[in-house]
Amino acid sequence: MTDTLLQYLKTYFGYSSYRPGQQEVIQAAMQGTDSFVLMPTGGGKSLCYQLPALTLPHVTVVVSPLMSLMKDQVDALKANGISAEYINSSQSREEILHIYARLRQQELKLLYVAPERLLQPQFMDRLSELGVSLIAIDEAHCISQWGHDFRPDYMALSILKQRFPRVPLMALTATADAATRQDIVQQLGLQQHYEYVGSFDRPNIRYMVQEKFRPLEQLVAYLKQQDGLSGIVYCNSRRKVDELAAQLLERGYSAAAYHAGMDSIARGNVQDAFQRDDVQVIVATVAFGMGINKSNIRFVVHYELSRTIESYYQETGRAGRDGVNAEALMLFDPADIGRIFHWIDQEENEQRARVGRQRFQAMAAFAEAQTCRRLVLLNYFGEARQTACGNCDICLSPPKQFEGSELAQKALSCVYRVGQRFGMNHVIEVLRGSQSQKIQQYGHHQLSTWGIGQEYSHDFWLSILRQLVHFGFLQQDITQHAALKLLPAARPVLRGEQHLQLAVPRLHTSSSTKDKRKPQQYDRVLFSRLRQLRKHIAERDNIAPFMVFSDASLIDMCQRLPTSDGAMLDVSGVGQTKLKRYGDDFIAEIEHYLTDTPATGKLA
Repeated sequence: MTDTLLQYLKTYFGYSSYRPGQQEVIQAAMQGTDSFVLMPTGGGKSLCYQLPALTLPHVTVVVSPLMSLMKDQVDALKANGISAEYINSSQSREEILHIYARLRQQELKLLYVAPERLLQPQFMDRLSELGVSLIAIDEAHCISQWGHDFRPDYMALSILKQRFPRVPLMALTATADAATRQDIVQQLGLQQHYEYVGSFDRPNIRYMVQEKFRPLEQLVAYLKQQDGLSGIVYCNSRRKVDELAAQLLERGYSAAAYHAGMDSIARGNVQDAFQRDDVQVIVATVAFGMGINKSNIRFVVHYELSRTIESYYQETGRAGRDGVNAEALMLFDPADIGRIFHWIDQEENEQRARVGRQRFQAMAAFAEAQTCRRLVLLNYFGEARQTACGNCDICLSPPKQFEGSELAQKALSCVYRVGQRFGMNHVIEVLRGSQSQKIQQYGHHQLSTWGIGQEYSHDFWLSILRQLVHFGFLQQDITQHAALKLLPAARPVLRGEQHLQLAVPRLHTSSSTKDKRKPQQYDRVLFSRLRQLRKHIAERDNIAPFMVFSDASLIDMCQRLPTSDGAMLDVSGVGQTKLKRYGDDFIAEIEHYLTDTPATGKLA
């Protein structure tokens, strides 16, 4: 059976070996053992149930929370030559009856369903009649009240062990701390289960945090560097999503909005356009992306601070699923910390509010960290590391310090002089000597602190004030429109009794530091031609381009330059099914390119 599984791995998925943890999980499923699987996004969770499904006697049922996710995964399986279907509310009665007929004839290897469909008594009776070999519960963190994406309909899945006592359950997720993992196992009633907890490290993702000054300009500057690659921009509100998507469209970017306030048809159209590379950038709330199967997302931007490390990690993990270099950028305004804590405190359930505060405190610490970002993430998830990654903004450009006592005195004095009744922008206008109507209305142009900081920019002073808040010299009173208030710790600084080291403000949207990741050597011109061919084939076959071949497969082709079937099969992600469907087209394109192009100077 082991040899058969390896053969199917190559034939249907195009891989010659397992990724870490996959073989052990698959063996547990084949032996009828329950399992809990925690693997990072892109770590190969789906293969853990898709591969054994090909050899098990009855259908493998996959519980999935989103209709779009079901469709993506089924389309990808069909592209690999695997018989799979999904059942959800978008289908007609005739379509569903046809799938039932295929189930009776044992033609299907995998069936994707939503939890509410699976839990219908009539549906469970039908499955019991037909036979089930394995039940896989994807995005299993949704079952836990401690998970960052708790869904009440998932809790009812606890009945599965009673209805299918001899069918192994496999619970899979990419993000769950120790409390959430324990809760998942308990809720599902997993018995003498096998547990695999993989590394949370995604070394191909570079984590970056930029202090937010002019967010739209910062985002546009970043997108210019992406050269048309696919990415997601996350915002915390529907209003901000619509506004930002419109602004990007005005600037000529291929962008679209996605949030739960849109109807299902509009959301489906946006996701399809993104999957097919017809839209470059999706601006979305967290409603977008759970389990998204698009492998060639090259960047994820958080336009605002996330609520939890878990959600941030899962959302950034949607970049670089194919293992190719990717980036995660967060624009961070320290003022958001107080606002989000205030929002969490509105939770009526005190226990959930307490957990929410703890989790958000960890997220705020990540954003404010002066140490390696990756170490903060990995140690949060209990994966002890002490060596810096060399691939985050802190590692690539360590913060620089300067003697900031005099600037701090000017800023703190100005807060005092305006009566501790105004926010950062007003204090900065006083420091910079503004002649605005508001300044003159309050007589603040007559203060001794008016104009004493005019040699520095608005953004410079904004960074200084934020640092003074962070150090506990000032606080922003969210009950009074974020007015700045002096704290007792400010007195020694004002009196000149305490010297202060501040960080040099980072006012530029791009870093001059060199990317220290190992460069991926391949022919960029050929890669572009293969991408164009992939897009043409995808449009012809009405599928997403990455379902033809991933970016990683195209890069491997550019490195290997295969011109025969045997050589093409050595390419990562090319199995017998895809070789038959697409091999001739890609071999011909490579041959044409090699004929037309000089043999030197192609690698970049």
